[in-house]
Amino acid sequence: MSTTAVLRSEWIKMRSLRSAAGSLIAVLAVTLAVTLLVFPTVGQAEADNADADPVFGAFYALNFGQLAAISFGATALSCEFVNSALRISLAAVPRRTLFYTAKIAVVAGAAVVVGLVTSFSTFLVGQLFMGEYTIGLGDPGALRAAFGGGIYLALMALFAAGLTALLRSAVAVLSLLIPFVLIVPFVIGDVAAGVADYLPDRAGQVVLHQSPQGSLGPWGGLAVTAAWALAALLAGWWSVRRRDA
Repeated sequence: MSTTAVLRSEWIKMRSLRSAAGSLIAVLAVTLAVTLLVFPTVGQAEADNADADPVFGAFYALNFGQLAAISFGATALSCEFVNSALRISLAAVPRRTLFYTAKIAVVAGAAVVVGLVTSFSTFLVGQLFMGEYTIGLGDPGALRAAFGGGIYLALMALFAAGLTALLRSAVAVLSLLIPFVLIVPFVIGDVAAGVADYLPDRAGQVVLHQSPQGSLGPWGGLAVTAAWALAALLAGWWSVRRRDA
């Protein structure tokens, strides 16, 4: 089977998988829902704080969208490890590296497109309610943050996808990653702030700040998140290649 045919089959598979498609839609839906809930009520009050970062605040809802992105990455891979589905997939595509690469490429493509749409949408929609505190994409750091926010969501989805290929369970990955994202950075940050800066979520979100602080910088932070995602994807590739279907 050609690479194009494998990519097409993986796209059809992902699109027809209700949990994966629903999680992908939820990335945009959840982020916009939080934006529409928060910005009309407290958006201007938060922006009035002297130490407020207007660009970082504009992407507040991505904190919730990233959970849906993680769910998408996990569910898009976990379908292969239910009811011997992986055996059927490998019977159609015996070359395991081609199969895995095509699946990850489809997940990555969908995550990048939806991530960018989500990031730009939450920024533009949120600014409709900011009154005198409104900023635009032309303001310092805004366009970079909007683009970087979309890439960040995609990287978190790929991080989850790689771990799911390794652990073969979406439940295990979600049980691990969601507390990891919501709790661990704050716990480690209280003990060793320098270490917390290199966690995938904390590092990736540096790009969302108007004037990033610290040693990483906006693109360096995304590179750290990309390194986490790449490590997970390579571990997943090893698992798919070496372990029994």
